[in-house]
Amino acid sequence: MKMDYCEVCGKEVGTKIVSRKETFRVCGEPIEIEAEVMVCAECGEALFNEELDSASLISAYNEYRRRHKLLLPEEIRGIREQYGLSQRSFARLLGWGDKTIRRYENGTIQDRAHNSLLLFLRQPANMRAYLTDNETGLDEKQKTGLLKRVEQMERETASPERRRLLEAFFSSAPSEENGFKGFDYEKFCAMVLFFAHKEPALPKTKLMKLLTYADMVCYKVSGTSMSGLRYCRLPYGPVPEHFDMLLGKMAADGIAHVDVVYEGANEKHQVVPECGLPEGSLSEAELEILERIHEKFRELSSSEFSKYAHREKAYRSAKKGDIISYASARDIRLN
Repeated sequence: MKMDYCEVCGKEVGTKIVSRKETFRVCGEPIEIEAEVMVCAECGEALFNEELDSASLISAYNEYRRRHKLLLPEEIRGIREQYGLSQRSFARLLGWGDKTIRRYENGTIQDRAHNSLLLFLRQPANMRAYLTDNETGLDEKQKTGLLKRVEQMERETASPERRRLLEAFFSSAPSEENGFKGFDYEKFCAMVLFFAHKEPALPKTKLMKLLTYADMVCYKVSGTSMSGLRYCRLPYGPVPEHFDMLLGKMAADGIAHVDVVYEGANEKHQVVPECGLPEGSLSEAELEILERIHEKFRELSSSEFSKYAHREKAYRSAKKGDIISYASARDIRLN
């Protein structure tokens, strides 16, 4: 049991973590959330815990954003990164102060007018129109490079087959089931490539659980998942929805495939990367989370990992075939 000083008891005491309703004032509005708080095991007084208190404040800010239909910090970062722009370049494009984007991505609540513009520019066609109709702080080289990126994105999203596949099987409407993020195929591929390059001969069953933990921890830290995937509760552990279909698409796209290896009577399915991790596909914060998950579980076999995952409250509380709610991410412990 962790020890800490309790001013009420006037001594070092044992502590425990409890869940309870907490209210924060965000932009003058009271926001109530379910928070995890470290308390004195003897008198119940709340004690300072930087990690838990910071996570609760982030949750309150993100709840405010959801109520007022404001983009989350990770979504703002995603809009910027999809165009390959630095924070400074993006600010100059929009005619904002150099530090504005940095503040928004770090959690400051954005101006509503700014939010509307960011939502508008999320679509490549709108970015093209914006570049055509507005003067920007970008030089000609930067503007030309951005237009090429817009053209590339328009070609990628124009494929009817790809669009039908993603629309038919994956939800784009943010909800608690997908971590308040529409499914992002490119982000999913980047996550798979990260783990497949980190662990040669990566078992497919282990990859499923690595992805689960990465998305859940990302949600716990930032308020949104990394990939937008939904996860199902199956007998051998949490599994991304339509996982085999996604791996089949990755193989067709030349990104990664699954090799079947026979060792005596045993059949092993191993994920093999076919390309490198695309530059800029993952933010620094996302890379830190993925590295943390890799370091935590790299020594575990698939069966050991399954036993570990089965102990999680999120898995135990869900019924077979149920979608696991991202709300359960608050119970994950990696220490």
